[in-house]
Amino acid sequence: MEHTENTVILRGELQGLPQFSHENHNRQFYRFILAVRRLSGAIDLLPVVAELGILQAMDLSGGQMLRVEGQIRSHNLRENGVRRLLIFVFAASVTVEDGEPINHVSLCGPLCRIPVYRRTPLGREICDVMLAVPRAYHRADYLPCILWGRTAGQIALCRTGDWVYLQGRLQSRIYTKLTDEGTEERTAYEISALTAHAVHEDLEL
Repeated sequence: MEHTENTVILRGELQGLPQFSHENHNRQFYRFILAVRRLSGAIDLLPVVAELGILQAMDLSGGQMLRVEGQIRSHNLRENGVRRLLIFVFAASVTVEDGEPINHVSLCGPLCRIPVYRRTPLGREICDVMLAVPRAYHRADYLPCILWGRTAGQIALCRTGDWVYLQGRLQSRIYTKLTDEGTEERTAYEISALTAHAVHEDLEL
């Protein structure tokens, strides 16, 4: 499979001024949160990382709607001996732009785990998958995705290594984690697929 894709387009409200994130090869990167409202009224609070040069030409004094285009990235972080997978949007461009909220993601990559298929108590089909979306320098972003309904049942038939193309949205979800110190609230990020299909020799969806 030669084709790969990782694109995300967001339009939402800036939540506070960007804060310094890290420096890499003498380039400074800043992090901010974009609030993107769903049709249901729920709000996804999505982390965005952008190079300082992209942000310098803009007045980000608060309250604006921003359009962000880029890729979804993952980063393995080890803290106190515990590994965590960080998911964020790596911005290629950021512009001030009013309008309706946008949250559109396109991904293509191989499955790096066996799909996990289940049904809700009401019988709704759900499938969790992890895509290893290739990027430059022989690296990959490991991105958790969730599929629903008929699409979930179809992708559940795939095997590790099969390539999947999907479109959907990046969403945030708060959950409670049990730790040695008690319970704490954390935020998980995943791509909720609206459409998906698999491509390999034995299966065409």
